[in-house]
Amino acid sequence: MMTIEQLVTKAKEDGASDIHVICNLPPKYRKSGDLENMDETPVTREECFALAKELAKTDEAYNELLTTGELDAADSFAGNRCRIHLFKQQGVPSLALRILSEHIPRLEDLGLPMAVMELPKLHKGIVLVTGETGSGKSTSLAAIMDNINHNYKRHIVTLEDPVEYMYTPDKCAINQREVGKDTQSFAMGLRASLREDPNVILIGEMRDRDTIETAITAAETGHLVFGTLHTGSAADSIDRMVQVFPEAAQQQIRLQLSMVLQAVLTQQLVQKKGGGRALAAEYMIVTDAIRNLIRTGNTPQIANAVATSAEIGGQTMDQALIMLVKKGQITRENALHYAVNKDFVNRNMM
Repeated sequence: MMTIEQLVTKAKEDGASDIHVICNLPPKYRKSGDLENMDETPVTREECFALAKELAKTDEAYNELLTTGELDAADSFAGNRCRIHLFKQQGVPSLALRILSEHIPRLEDLGLPMAVMELPKLHKGIVLVTGETGSGKSTSLAAIMDNINHNYKRHIVTLEDPVEYMYTPDKCAINQREVGKDTQSFAMGLRASLREDPNVILIGEMRDRDTIETAITAAETGHLVFGTLHTGSAADSIDRMVQVFPEAAQQQIRLQLSMVLQAVLTQQLVQKKGGGRALAAEYMIVTDAIRNLIRTGNTPQIANAVATSAEIGGQTMDQALIMLVKKGQITRENALHYAVNKDFVNRNMM
């Protein structure tokens, strides 16, 4: 099998985003959304264990993998920062490795709605970046953080699992804390961050009640909080946050969330014509009308509110897909595949 350096070098040269190493299969990488073989030689059981031990680095981490069945880390190979996830299947380690950009991209270059450029100017509240795994959430957040770093004199605290992009402090003071190494959990790190005089807090994943509750408190006390969720729309994101709380507390959470939520950016990466992937993004700017829908629990009506917010910079996922078709970046078939309302998209792609 190729070394990890050789795997990353080849994947980078071929424009791949992820590498997968699985026992008895050839190593694979993801190009334009599809998995392809990197060579035709299956990886042996012994090679899987050897690679896992190499990537774990320490006996303690390797034993954690063998005991718990998974291990997260980040490292650099062949000059590229990579996110590593080791996990056991059928008793043998497998690898899923994400190749990160060598440099944090400029916010202006990501193809996001123009209104997103206003996010670094905010002083308080909650901003959510949502989407499925591999939809570019980390990249968008890194670009937003770096824009703040280069333009404003603030203190940024990040809570990540693992740390992916490394920032070079410019106008900002930046502390990047890794869950499992620098703090025990997102919730504990977030509570501690409130005593660290931050202006901006980045939460790698808002996955439980304690983290969400503390994030709302942080926003209420004047901090700007960025977080991610694995949801497919703004309405789904609000429901997900509310539903982690007991039913008796949900109305209070809706009230609090309606007051602190500033925006929700939802992303998908769609196969482009001729290869590569295009970013399709829904963007909800929280208006007074949307705050009322959040308070009253009428989240199904949020999509309609977003659809009619173009004049202030909002757009739905379906509107984004239609725009990509009209620009010639994606096919009609792909737009329909990723659409929420297929009839609406089909009618408006003409």
